[in-house]
Amino acid sequence: MAKVLLVIGDAAEVLDTMYPLFRLREEGYQVLVAAPEKRTYHLVQHDTHPDWDITVESPGYTLAADIAFRDIKPAEYAGMVISGGRAPEYLRYDADLMRIVRTFFENNVPVASVCHGIEIVAAAGVIRGKTVTTVRKCRFDAEVCGATFVDREVVVSGNLVTARTWHDNPAFMREFMKQLKK
Repeated sequence: MAKVLLVIGDAAEVLDTMYPLFRLREEGYQVLVAAPEKRTYHLVQHDTHPDWDITVESPGYTLAADIAFRDIKPAEYAGMVISGGRAPEYLRYDADLMRIVRTFFENNVPVASVCHGIEIVAAAGVIRGKTVTTVRKCRFDAEVCGATFVDREVVVSGNLVTARTWHDNPAFMREFMKQLKK
């Protein structure tokens, strides 16, 4: 059974995380939840509110990490999904995660990034020259790191599959599955 990493941290978005987790398992992949430490993390849910200019965040489920970033051997994995939410804001400073992301790109292994997950691949320096999509408020992160932003539900650029938000999950996972099966 091929293994896929699912990158999370505290404040990872519930639907950005759980949909890929179960979709990959449904296809027969062994999904290892990866995080800074092997412990339980707190997910959040994001929704819109008519009186707010930004999304409203509320507590969601908890999810235990199977493996810490420092213990990951990238060669053992067929792909990686990077969840969104606020977690990428601090995960992008993790040296072990940056090593893993760069190794996946050096070896052309499929990587999926949704919403704020773009902050991780941008910080890893692997999106220069790629076309990506993300939540609009992360457009700057993509462009300042050399990517071309487009506002579409899903974009495939080489080994990278990107989506804007959890609303795009069906198209996002369809395209990522195609990459995994190549």
